[in-house]
Order: sequence, then structure tokens, then C-alpha cells
Amino acid sequence: MAETLNLFRYAHFAQLPEPYRDLGPGERAERIERARDCLGDSTLILGHNYQHEEIYELADFTGDSFSLSKRARDAEVENIVFCGVTFMAETADILTGGERNVIIPSREAACPMAGMAEMVQVRQAWDDLTQVLDPDEIVPVTYMNSYADLKAFTGRMDGAICTSSSADEIFEWALDSGRKILFMPDKHLGHNTAYDLGFRDEDWVKWNPWHPEFGGTSREAVEDARFILWDGMCQVHDRFSLEHVAGMRERYPDGEIIVHPECPREVVDAADFAGSTGQIIDFVHEAEDDTTIAIGTEKHLIEHLQRNTPEAKQVIQLCGDACLDCNAMRQIDPNYVTWVLEELVKGNVINRVRVDEEDREWSRVALDRMLEIGS
Repeated sequence: MAETLNLFRYAHFAQLPEPYRDLGPGERAERIERARDCLGDSTLILGHNYQHEEIYELADFTGDSFSLSKRARDAEVENIVFCGVTFMAETADILTGGERNVIIPSREAACPMAGMAEMVQVRQAWDDLTQVLDPDEIVPVTYMNSYADLKAFTGRMDGAICTSSSADEIFEWALDSGRKILFMPDKHLGHNTAYDLGFRDEDWVKWNPWHPEFGGTSREAVEDARFILWDGMCQVHDRFSLEHVAGMRERYPDGEIIVHPECPREVVDAADFAGSTGQIIDFVHEAEDDTTIAIGTEKHLIEHLQRNTPEAKQVIQLCGDACLDCNAMRQIDPNYVTWVLEELVKGNVINRVRVDEEDREWSRVALDRMLEIGS
């Protein structure tokens, strides 16, 4: 059976109707408030840390992708409006067992990194690798930032999902079993995690799914490697460089530099701390007054911290005005939220994300394995 590309999986979702396209801030705020009053406790709005201020402020809960999905799982509501990207809404649907209406306001909110590991590519890679390796010699470890069909594949192949904060524990679990790790889809998180566990560049190979022959590597290299790192990345975090770090050190020699582990290895190595969005938030909150903290991550998270951190601490962007926002997150415009809420008031569920039953079952296996292993 031909694979369905996730790039097109939600192409049938409705687009924003014309009457909603020119709503101004005042009108949409009033309409959102009226709709929420009508819906009452039946509907929950979840907002990812990378959302811009207006979305962030109207959310019932904010956080990273997995914490929000757990909020969805535990919520006794009928509708969940997930202001994130599609793989996050899928995870919420997996954890709620398909028993909630999980809604993604915009069909354009598709994470580029998740799209770098489509199942048609992964199956080809697995077929190639298992011509060289016994299937029992290799285990997939898949980042949370992936689509449900890849999570399901991971479950079927006795692998596990990880978050940026649990990657080290999941890697250790896989290595303790004596297997090689195929890590997808973020090469930087894989590289940084392997490095933190004491491994070095000779212990891993990069697998390029766009290369016409064996992922652009050699059979000998795969046989010798402990890690096979998928050649994917976050476009926001990949752009941070040593020049950004050096420039910040020059301007603020006593400052702290913290970055996300999706950044390149040399940037993580040069920083003072690397951690998930939750760990970055905790670092800022726990820092002493009069500390300057330069952060290398998505710009809206930094802006939230700037608004909510006491003036005694200075929070700045590592690359200044050149820092990027997440283009996929940007697609969740408040006008879209107005639209889906007003349709819910009418009894219409717009753009519900539903994971295939078999994929939901196997994805849950991989997610539960992560929770059994660590945090």
C-alpha cells in the first residue's frame, strides 16, 4: 500500500472563510470571549510556548508539546483547540484515545522537521539498513516532533519516543539492550545526546533520506556506528552559530548563554546550558537578579520570558533581531481560533485531527515505553 505523505494528509481541511480574514484585534477578542462563554467547560484551548502573544495569552494552558498533550489527556472536556502544529494535535488524539474533538485551527501548521521523516523514506531506510544489520541489532528512537505514523512504526519495531528532556534516558535504555540507535528526525538532538553520554563523532553516521544510495553513507560505516542520525533539523535552531555565541560573549562577558539541544553541536558546546523549553524557562526563573541571559531558541518563547521575568534580570535573544519565529506556529492566527470556536458554538467541529486506529495503538506503545523508562 502506498504511503500517505503527511505533507498532504490534512490538505482536505477547511481554509479560513473570507468573512474571518479581515477581523481586527478588538472585534475578534470580543467574539472569542462570547464563543468561550457559550462553550463553557466543554472546550479547552492549549497554546504552545512558541505561539505569539495573542494566542499565548488566550490559552487555558501553555507549555511544550508533550505537556500540552498530557493536559489534553487529563481534561474532562469535549473539545480541545490545539494551538500548536499538527504532530502535537496528533499526539493529543493518541493520548485521549480518539475520545475528544482535537482541533487544529489551520491546516498550514505543519512542522517542517516532522516532515523531514516521511514514512516512505523511513521504510526505505529500514529496508536498506536491515540488508546490512539484523533487525534485532537496531532500534528506532524517535523524537516527539514526528508524525503519528512514524511514532507507530517506532512502537512496532520495539522502539521508544523521546522528548528533548528525556533523550538521554531513552538513549541509555536502547544502548543497554546492545542495539544500535536509529534516531529520527533531528540530527542535532541526536548528536548532542550521544555526545553528552560520552560518545564522539566516530560513533555516529548521518543518514540522508534524499540521497539515492544507502543514505549517503557506507555499509562499513553503519556496521561500525553506534548511532545512525537522520539528516533532519529544526530550521529555527539550526541557524544558531558560534558567531552568535562569540558576539554575545563580547557584549556581555558575565552573561549566561542557554540554548535548545536542537541547536548544532558546536553551539551547544559553547553555551553555558542546553535544555528543553521547560528547562529554559526554569533556568530563567531560578537565575539570580542582575543576570543577563541570552537564549538561543524560538523568538516567541524569549518574548514571553521577557514579559514575565522581573526587570532585575535581562533576557535577550542570542542572535538579536536575526532570531526567527516558527513559521508553522505562525499559521495559528487568532482569526482561525475565532472561526473554529464560533463553529463549535454552532455544533460544527472544524479540522478535527484523527489518527488511524492502528497507528494510535502502536504510537501509544512507543509513548508508554518512554514514560516507563524515564520522564
